[in-house]
Amino acid sequence: MLAFFVSAFLLGLVFNAAPGAVFAETVKQGARGGFKPALAVQVGSLTGDALWAVLGLTGVGLLLQAESLRMPIGIAGVAYLLWLAWDSWRAAGQHLDTRGASAASNRSALKIGALLSLTNPHNIAYWAAMGSAMGALGVHEPDNTHYAVFFTAFMTASVMWCFVAAALVDRLFRRANTQWATLTYRLCAAALLALAIGSMRDLMTPTTRQESLATPPAISGRP
Repeated sequence: MLAFFVSAFLLGLVFNAAPGAVFAETVKQGARGGFKPALAVQVGSLTGDALWAVLGLTGVGLLLQAESLRMPIGIAGVAYLLWLAWDSWRAAGQHLDTRGASAASNRSALKIGALLSLTNPHNIAYWAAMGSAMGALGVHEPDNTHYAVFFTAFMTASVMWCFVAAALVDRLFRRANTQWATLTYRLCAAALLALAIGSMRDLMTPTTRQESLATPPAISGRP
């Protein structure tokens, strides 16, 4: 069981370290306020990660793959990514105080992280297809203990990555000047726009419930 825990832990690190919307927003918030807002985005994203994990492990995630639910959640995620891209591009044209984070901005960053994770349709597919993921780790008939160990290891890796990512961003932008912060905001805007377009393309691609269950979920990173 220890080997299974370690494997799930490493899988969690890979999942969280993969570039995505949460990381782009972490960089954006870190460019303005440093460690605290960057950490707030990461911690907020854990809300969605934990919710989708519980739903997936209890079997409810299978119901959420229905097109009637998958499409609205996906559209909401795309719309939110587009808004964040616009907001990041707009903010790049304003004066950026790279050390100007406040308690209010930290709370805002926390909410942004949570919404990014909650509106990520890839999380639905990932946790609903957890049986395939277990098989990839050598557990073909998982029981409640396996699910509990997997969830614990995965979330432990996620929490650890929150602090690692925030520390890296803070280190990179500790002495960032206005020009560098502006460029960073525009790059984040471009990344968020690309992710929104990619998510919309995925939504428009026909899929079946059987195909999603038969194929192990890809590590696409936090949305």
